[in-house]
Amino acid sequence: LAVAIRRRTRRRIATRFRRARRVMSADSPQAWYAALPPISKFWFTSCALSTLGFHAKFVDPRAMMLSWRMISFAKGGKFQPWRLLTNFAFLGKLSLGFAMRMVMIAQYSVSLEKEAFTGASGTADYIAFLLFGACALTPLELVVPSIAQAFYGDSLIFMCLYLWSREHPRARVSLMGIVRVGAFYFPWAMLAMTALMGGDPMPDFLGIIVGHAYYFFARLYPLHSGRRSIIQTPKFVHALADYINSGNGVVSAASNVVQPPRQRYFAGQGRRLGGD
Repeated sequence: LAVAIRRRTRRRIATRFRRARRVMSADSPQAWYAALPPISKFWFTSCALSTLGFHAKFVDPRAMMLSWRMISFAKGGKFQPWRLLTNFAFLGKLSLGFAMRMVMIAQYSVSLEKEAFTGASGTADYIAFLLFGACALTPLELVVPSIAQAFYGDSLIFMCLYLWSREHPRARVSLMGIVRVGAFYFPWAMLAMTALMGGDPMPDFLGIIVGHAYYFFARLYPLHSGRRSIIQTPKFVHALADYINSGNGVVSAASNVVQPPRQRYFAGQGRRLGGD
């Protein structure tokens, strides 16, 4: 069954890439890449370069993995704080799984950054969303070592997927061309697909849990309590977002700046991303 799923998935991904080329016939790949919002573009590029660098023997994943022993400056540590970020930028070697994760960044992360995190503070709020995930995932090695991961890129992607599924709960999504499921259940279907293909579902599960935690504290709690969200974007994140946007020349996150804030989060639009 796993072999059949892999073959069907490969054909499905190849078909989608051919369709994407036809859709972009009027626009070059460079134009598509230039139109990506800044944070998703940086993440997408970092993951691509990390994997390509690994195959070219320029990048050693052992220097990117999360290890608190290597991060610590205490006795025995080597004080390598970059690991707190680089562990999210390596998705493994070139493979079907890598291609699927890159497509998920291009679809769900980009969709969230463009449509869910809008308004003048959209870029800052999206950075805060990702930081929430990073702060929830990286301490697991210290708290629950049995479920800790060396790389949390998959978990962060599934966090984005979960949040997207709550914004578009009524959408119908094709699961690798095999079956169509409601977007509300799509993260769980993808987790099951990972397990059926012989992968480790734990990173996906962690992303879903952290995604729900953000959804609860940032959306459900304010909605039902009438109070402001527990999760607030720090001032330094706003300053960083202003720097990123101003440094683009033409603001890449134009949808985050020119559109007024819309109170439509997780209301369901019937939109379909990742579907046929």
